[in-house]
Amino acid sequence: MTTLTTHRITARPLTPEAFEPFGAVLAATPDGALFSEQEALLDLSRGTPRFYVMSLTDKPPAFTGITRHRAVTQALAAVGGRPWLLAVAPPYNVDDPDAVPSLDDITAFRIPGDVAVLLRRGTWHSGPFFDGEQMSFFNLELADTNQVDHHTYRLDRELGVKCEVVAPS
Repeated sequence: MTTLTTHRITARPLTPEAFEPFGAVLAATPDGALFSEQEALLDLSRGTPRFYVMSLTDKPPAFTGITRHRAVTQALAAVGGRPWLLAVAPPYNVDDPDAVPSLDDITAFRIPGDVAVLLRRGTWHSGPFFDGEQMSFFNLELADTNQVDHHTYRLDRELGVKCEVVAPS
């Protein structure tokens, strides 16, 4: 049994500028608002779209693997308005199946419960993480994303690292 080194990541406040390398922040707009530049990042052209409510249980902010989807963007939003955490790394070399994220590039955000995040194609991510036993999320991806486009880099096996996201008070 190998002892893992803990890599702590302090969650940053979410702003559109800070999140731009990873995707876009989608805030509420008035009904009838025009199509936005942020919404234009959405790409579901490589398969059948799937929009569903994802129920997660017991997701404390720690991880040993980080995943990317090379064929699709992904949109996530909390059901019920509670804040949550998401760890991300930039989608460098998205078309290279052997590309891996740098540990130093992994950052985390505290996502308010009243916005959605849209991840660029190939953005590495781990989470959602949250306080409490259960939380649900709206999730938009492709119907077969988790079967054919789920590429995980194992930080524990490759680097001997476990990441913990620290949310400042």
